[in-house]
Amino acid sequence: MLAFNLKYLRKKRGISQEVLATAIGVSKTTLGDYERGRYEPAIATLISISNYFDVSIDDLLKRDLRIDDFEILRNKDMRVLAITVDVEDRENIEFVDTKAEAGYIESFNDPEYIRDLSKFYLPNLPEGTFRGFEIRGDSMLPMEQGSVVICSYIENFENIKDNKTYVVVSSGGTLVYKRVKVLAGENRLLLISDNDVYPPYTLPMDEVAEIWEYYAHIGLTDPKEQMQQVIDERLSDIQDKVGQMYGVIV
Repeated sequence: MLAFNLKYLRKKRGISQEVLATAIGVSKTTLGDYERGRYEPAIATLISISNYFDVSIDDLLKRDLRIDDFEILRNKDMRVLAITVDVEDRENIEFVDTKAEAGYIESFNDPEYIRDLSKFYLPNLPEGTFRGFEIRGDSMLPMEQGSVVICSYIENFENIKDNKTYVVVSSGGTLVYKRVKVLAGENRLLLISDNDVYPPYTLPMDEVAEIWEYYAHIGLTDPKEQMQQVIDERLSDIQDKVGQMYGVIV
């Protein structure tokens, strides 16, 4: 772990190899060899590195120090959110596809699990923590299956806005993308599908493990074609209902 940790700590501190080499009393070339794993430093140099970064020698040699950046404490309920950062200390956008969904429900607060998710970065995002979720099913049409919704983390449930869309992770083992309304008197959320074929249902607030507010999405279909598909499906559904009412095939 030493070679990786040394490079990681230097990048996190935002210093060059030349600055660090001078601080620990070696040449820049020697430090580069340490970071590439070609050579191991003598004990005196290890002590200098340990002192410079205020990290124990044992941790330098044995631990993946990225773990320390994975967890941040959130809100008065002491919920913990696992995140990852890149070498420039920018938060990644972790991507939860449909194959990873079951694992995410079980391990969303496990730093090692979050570390292994696919990641991407988008410039010019506002301040906050973002995550990408792949949409499955047709309950939120015209948001089609396979689209990726990019959502921002909601730290305080009091910031949930009625009729906005959210990814909701429940302690009961579900992950859904729905339009949300707060039933304040009942301490519950009403989860509503944009596709009215699916009836709304409620979820107790104390069963909400994570909630992420929609910020943007990445679609796979031309928007005009997508809207026409939705219109065709709605017309077909209306025709079927009219046919059922009058007992005829429309």
